[in-house]
Amino acid sequence: MDGKNGRSMMTGLLALVTALAALSLFLAAVWRWHDNDWGASIWLVAFVAMTVIRTPHSLRNRANVVVDADKDIVEKLLLTAMFLAMMLLPLCHLGTPLFRFADYSLPDWATAIGAVLQGPFLWLFWRSHADLGRNWSPGLEVREDHRLVTGGIYASMRNPMYAAIWLSALAQPLLIHNWIGGALVVPAFAAMWFLRVPNEEALMRRRFGAEWDAYCLRAGRLWPKRPG
Repeated sequence: MDGKNGRSMMTGLLALVTALAALSLFLAAVWRWHDNDWGASIWLVAFVAMTVIRTPHSLRNRANVVVDADKDIVEKLLLTAMFLAMMLLPLCHLGTPLFRFADYSLPDWATAIGAVLQGPFLWLFWRSHADLGRNWSPGLEVREDHRLVTGGIYASMRNPMYAAIWLSALAQPLLIHNWIGGALVVPAFAAMWFLRVPNEEALMRRRFGAEWDAYCLRAGRLWPKRPG
């Protein structure tokens, strides 16, 4: 077995172990729903919906032929931090009593705001994946025959998927009242936004040049630009 095949097998094994761990924690969280606040149940429903939206795109786009990528150590650390803060740590908190020492309390109206935010979050998350199609990737990658998507939700904003995740990240501590399982996602995603997005836009500029620059003039980063 050569080094490349060995690394591929180890990566696949790690992904399988991680998926099984996440599934086990999810089932434990469902089992312990009565021990958690009602906002946690809303978060679990949104987590399932998010997984249902993304999984078909993840499976289909594995066949993409990547022609340019930016996968340095910072990118890997940012993706790992987001996976932990947005998925694994919340499930660990809801499925076990491990982080109970870091609980805090919020009034019901604050939890209700977090619940309401799940609507625009999931719509933006779904619309972004649907409009990107084969051009979506979880990493900083450009595929063969990659095209610049400027239609649908992308006609008015360049980063609707990041906008969706901002909504989710800000809502999570309102639904999961724990500093580790709930609030930690906010600094984790802030780091991704400020460190990753400039690299992502630089990758788009390398690929699309003047077409990308013209697009940036008419579409906002996180919300639509005003005409003129």
